[in-house]
Amino acid sequence: MTIQHIDVAYTAVATAENGRDGRVSTDDGALDVVVNPPKEMGGSGAGTNPEQLFAAGYSACFQGALGVVARQEKADITGSTVTASVSIGRTEAGGFGLEVAISASIPNVDPATAQALVEKAHQVCPYSNATRGNIKVELSAG
Repeated sequence: MTIQHIDVAYTAVATAENGRDGRVSTDDGALDVVVNPPKEMGGSGAGTNPEQLFAAGYSACFQGALGVVARQEKADITGSTVTASVSIGRTEAGGFGLEVAISASIPNVDPATAQALVEKAHQVCPYSNATRGNIKVELSAG
């Protein structure tokens, strides 16, 4: 496996207490949330969960990448949204794994252009680059 070296611009720091049934907070205090397993996994579902946090981060990051690509392509993505659906389940090896579906709504471009923008954003997005080859990521645009 090749390790990609980057010129670090920012480092986020978060600390978890009690794993999936506890609390997660960032060192700057901007995020401090209770985490609980979802009801579908036998938990209370009272707080957020790591999959929701991952989906939130991925969708925001992908939207940013879409903006970079749109500026390069001179495409109007005003009013666009990106939704990330993160699924967790058992793997064949017996552990747990994730799958992601990214769906972008880009109302001011035709469907073919929207799909092309999403494909290009997938090459730019840091979350996409981090997960590429590790988990299944499906892309769709409209």
